[in-house]
Amino acid sequence: MQSEWQAHLEKHQANINAGIVTDFGQAEQERASVNGNIISDLSHYGLISAKGTDTPDFLQGQLSNDIRQVSAETSQLNAYCSPKGRILASFRLFYIEDKYYLELPQTLIEQTLKRLRMFVMRSQVTLDDASDHIVRFGLTGPDSEQYINDCGLSCPDNVDAASQTDNILLLRIPGPSPRFEIHGPLTNMMVLWDKLADKTTAVGANTWSLLDIQAGLPVIQPQTVESFVPQMVNLELINGVSFKKGCYPGQEIVARMQYLGKLKKRMYRAHVDITDVIQPGDALFSGSSDNSQSIGNIVNAQPSPTGGYDVLAVIQITEVEHGQVRLGSKNGSILEIDELPYSLSA
Repeated sequence: MQSEWQAHLEKHQANINAGIVTDFGQAEQERASVNGNIISDLSHYGLISAKGTDTPDFLQGQLSNDIRQVSAETSQLNAYCSPKGRILASFRLFYIEDKYYLELPQTLIEQTLKRLRMFVMRSQVTLDDASDHIVRFGLTGPDSEQYINDCGLSCPDNVDAASQTDNILLLRIPGPSPRFEIHGPLTNMMVLWDKLADKTTAVGANTWSLLDIQAGLPVIQPQTVESFVPQMVNLELINGVSFKKGCYPGQEIVARMQYLGKLKKRMYRAHVDITDVIQPGDALFSGSSDNSQSIGNIVNAQPSPTGGYDVLAVIQITEVEHGQVRLGSKNGSILEIDELPYSLSA
């Protein structure tokens, strides 16, 4: 996080730990306002920039989606997989001027950048950690579109659409209410934050991540690297995978699962009535059989405004349909399955 940006947020009462805004002094009240008009710093996400004449071909050969569809007007969900088809990182890919940007958890920037650089070889591609080059924050709520227009910015109409006004880029992303990411240079973003903060509730990173859970958007964390193939976390259902683009690491396995295999696990949204902290990767078990093997894992989890935790979890489909899913052990807290905002039918 840029020091000037951190100082600006702290003037607005932000509590910041290791470059991440935990809250603005009232964590519980902030969670309770999750479906209202809120604004959130996004420095918990880092940026990898990719630039050079060979960049489109390079990224096309490394990522799960068809990057030819990414432009100044369109962003997309994407994944970087191992040769075994397991996700190393999930992210949003977007384009500004002459650079592509991969937006993923700050905790995965270093290892993802290191691995991508291994395959550049003689290609005219430059990959850099651009996390401190662009300021970014999120805006959502029933009045967010009007607020954007009031600031003189062009508002993207559809999910995955992008628009740019002067030096400010807006990306529309899924959410229970209209939801946007806003990217731009420091000075412009400080002015814009001040305008929007007067009309909204400022919230920490966890509250913004709760909106990802409500939208059914998986975010791979260090604990879940190489745990899932894309279909397990529903990426093919939310436009994160192309089956027509050609080869990339793990493509053969991902395609075989789509056309020849039978998917045994899916990602579901659920609630757990528990006070203990839930972490990505935590194991799930069957409470209705003698099976002692894990039947799935937590993908993402955040405290719920109603108490307990809201989670995204990859679970054996048969256990969701006919069994009982419990956290940590066969006697652990029960997962109450909630509906996702999209169909699980491929």
